[in-house]
Amino acid sequence: MSGATTAAYLARRAAQKERVRILYRRALKDTLNWAVHRHLFYQDEDLDTIDRMIADGEASYNKWRHPDPYIVPWAPGGSKFTRNPVPPSGIEIVYDYGREDND
Repeated sequence: MSGATTAAYLARRAAQKERVRILYRRALKDTLNWAVHRHLFYQDEDLDTIDRMIADGEASYNKWRHPDPYIVPWAPGGSKFTRNPVPPSGIEIVYDYGREDND
């Protein structure tokens, strides 16, 4: 990809992410419009039912999640994570490329 193509791609992806975020927020706010008498709606909350529904959702997610997810190599858990750790203090790296001081 050329630089202009990459920039256009990234700009389009950013716009898509923003549209999805806005749509999600609108949908969440719109759900309250379906309950005109909110005091009646909120009284129906059953904490045990909510806990059960959350547990069911987590179980469904765990059942269908990928068994070997992709991890970015330099992220924690990736193949390159801390491959080249910072040298311990007191060790100096000299980049003289074979040139020695002959004093």
